[in-house]
Amino acid sequence: MKGDPEERAIAVGRYIAGTGATVRAAAVVFGVSKSTIWKDQARLRRTSPGLWAEVQKNKAERHLRGGEATRLKYLHK
Repeated sequence: MKGDPEERAIAVGRYIAGTGATVRAAAVVFGVSKSTIWKDQARLRRTSPGLWAEVQKNKAERHLRGGEATRLKYLHK
């Protein structure tokens, strides 16, 4: 999904907040690079602070798990 950056930023924000997706996963879904997703999050902060706060909350919760998926990956080897 390319086009208007503000519209894409809101769509990306809704997707990340709704699914708990990572930046990498969102980039794949929207067909853009990871750096574009990061720029969209900066745009989102200006255009929709409430949605931006939800996205940041999601990122904070993922950080609390602190690499659990990686730990489990190497635990099974």
